[in-house]
Amino acid sequence: MGQIKVTKCPIEGLYIIEPAVHGDDRGYFMETYNQNDMHEAGLDMEFVQDNQSMSKKGVLRGLHFQKQYPQGKLVRVVKGAVFDVAVDLRAGSETYGKWYGVELTEENKKQFYVSEGFAHGFLVLSDVAEFCYKVTDFYHPGDESGLAWNDPEIGIEWPQVVGEYQGSASAEGYVMEDGTKLNLSEKDQKWLRLKDTFKF
Repeated sequence: MGQIKVTKCPIEGLYIIEPAVHGDDRGYFMETYNQNDMHEAGLDMEFVQDNQSMSKKGVLRGLHFQKQYPQGKLVRVVKGAVFDVAVDLRAGSETYGKWYGVELTEENKKQFYVSEGFAHGFLVLSDVAEFCYKVTDFYHPGDESGLAWNDPEIGIEWPQVVGEYQGSASAEGYVMEDGTKLNLSEKDQKWLRLKDTFKF
């Protein structure tokens, strides 16, 4: 017990989780997930699936959410570095439309828990990144939706990205500071702005 440090983020429902890392000249060991420690910290979510992806520098995935079957996500990086972002989509929330981001790297070993009701995305900052995450519900085909990653109303400050909003989620005209072009899926370049996606 007590093998993790949990820090609440400025937006309710987001947490930074830092595991205890036991290292010596041979390498290191850590528990990447312990249900008892999570429950002791007041985090009672139940995970049903583990996912892993590999992406190259400049790849931006997001901002994604599921409409009818929202997922809580516990995310971490096992190789490389990403800038990971959550956007509050909870109707009636005091922080609706606000974002929070954290750099996750193989060195800092931080994990980011994103509760249900948030859109999620990440940008790869290293040459290659391997990204792992646990989810609280299964993926349901046809239930996925998203938001424009560069919506000026949300105003995410993506590190190392240079370019100006041209009225859509297209990656055209955006590059990393070292000249690497942003790489988004065709679907992610077609998501609309927050105000066009949700009308209360």
